[in-house]
Amino acid sequence: MTRLLVCGIAVMDYVHRVDVLPMTEGKHRSTSFDRIGGGCAANAAVGAARLGAHVTLMARLGMDTTGDELAAMLAGRGIETALTRGGRTPLSSILIDGRGERMIVNFPGANLPTDPPPVPNTDVVLSDCRWPEAAEAVLHAAKTNGIPSVLDGEKYTPAPLAALADHVVFSAPGLRDFSGIDQLDKALADASVRLPGHVAVTDGPDGVRWGDGLHVPAPRITPVDTLGAGDLWHGAFALALGQGRDRVAASRFANAAAALKCTRAGGWDHYPTLHELETA
Repeated sequence: MTRLLVCGIAVMDYVHRVDVLPMTEGKHRSTSFDRIGGGCAANAAVGAARLGAHVTLMARLGMDTTGDELAAMLAGRGIETALTRGGRTPLSSILIDGRGERMIVNFPGANLPTDPPPVPNTDVVLSDCRWPEAAEAVLHAAKTNGIPSVLDGEKYTPAPLAALADHVVFSAPGLRDFSGIDQLDKALADASVRLPGHVAVTDGPDGVRWGDGLHVPAPRITPVDTLGAGDLWHGAFALALGQGRDRVAASRFANAAAALKCTRAGGWDHYPTLHELETA
């Protein structure tokens, strides 16, 4: 079984479903509500585990009841954890409209520890940018040990951190923020020149485009819920690299996993399993 180390943020999500995302101030009514686990790294970890990886999640949780609950939720889904505890656990309030699009307000936690735990042995690493000290440690370890590494390129991605990864896969907003360029093809070309590894951007139904011209389109679907799909993409892609697949095969695998998730409403328990993906 492929060992995947995921590093970054775990969050408790408060999810409201609404007919239309609010455009004005005032009171707004939701049609349903869920309290579920989330966060870039935690979502990727759970998604990769459901696809067959042996996953260790390196994350920070507060010394509070929310942190206790989130740690139990991860353990209940077969995720090994390398946690540091202190301060207040990150939270997000999320609105999802009838088209599956979302609006997120994130509280990143407060007074969380900065020093990471020791980096465990693994076959591949994936990190977001939410815990820079730990991300730097795991990316350096991957380089030292000659194993693949992937960085989730969100908004506010530091260039020195991105330069440590073999593969930097940006979201469209993350790439625009990193490059300062609005047009995605020009932004991708700019980032590819600035970074030594493989650079890509995921853009929903367009699939993934790589800086060297490789384009792997996404399956055509009718989305129901896009929450967590990008994080799942990163987890699936890293798992595939750890299994020895090339970028094309890994991108196709990740595209298929994320697309299947988008056809389902709900959190971690609705992420696709490997069997579901193979028989879809």
